[in-house]
Amino acid sequence: MIFSRRTGEGREEGESRDLSGQLVTLLDPSNVASEAYRTLRTNLLYAFVDDPPRVILLTSPGRREGKSITCANLGVVLAQVGKSVLIVDCDLRKPAVHDVFGLGNAQGLITVLVKERRLQHTWDEPMEGLKVLTAGPTPPNPAEVLSTQRFAEFMQQAREEFDYVLLDGPPLGPVADSAVLSVHADGSLLVIDSQNTRKVAVRRSVRDLEAVGGDVIGVVMNKAQGFGINDYYG
Repeated sequence: MIFSRRTGEGREEGESRDLSGQLVTLLDPSNVASEAYRTLRTNLLYAFVDDPPRVILLTSPGRREGKSITCANLGVVLAQVGKSVLIVDCDLRKPAVHDVFGLGNAQGLITVLVKERRLQHTWDEPMEGLKVLTAGPTPPNPAEVLSTQRFAEFMQQAREEFDYVLLDGPPLGPVADSAVLSVHADGSLLVIDSQNTRKVAVRRSVRDLEAVGGDVIGVVMNKAQGFGINDYYG
């Protein structure tokens, strides 16, 4: 079964978008976009042979640039080669990972951090080797939640249990949450809409990440002419 939902966790009408058709690596593996995601996987696996990044933050200069879709598809292609992967939706203000996988969002990261619910009782497993932790209820203070010792301990646990941890962070422009998240990541992938994102916004995003010690390991260009959903440069 490709998509799953926790029992009894339906959505209110209009609560979320249906993005499940964008999970192209499962729905259409032969698509050119799926091949682009596999190329991204290859770059991550082999471009950093001596010290590969295992905790990766995916963020973008602005909203609707495709970071959540990229995060989900990257998680799928990593799991397809036998890696254990945890995707964590850290965009606590406007989460979207649950929409990509067709999951409920009544519990998730916030449930683990605030209510101290066990991680193993909270994640979903949409396919073998891939665990997905949705964001859960929106907290009043997302940046503060991500700065807590409890979150640091959660990240250490995730790092110990999985080959790869993919953090779907919020955009860099409006809020500081992704800058906070970059402290916990081995590297960051910047996802941009190649048709609409201005170069100045990309440069500013790189500068913002580097200012807090973040390491930008690559750029994923969505809507690149002549390609499918994604192309990768890093």
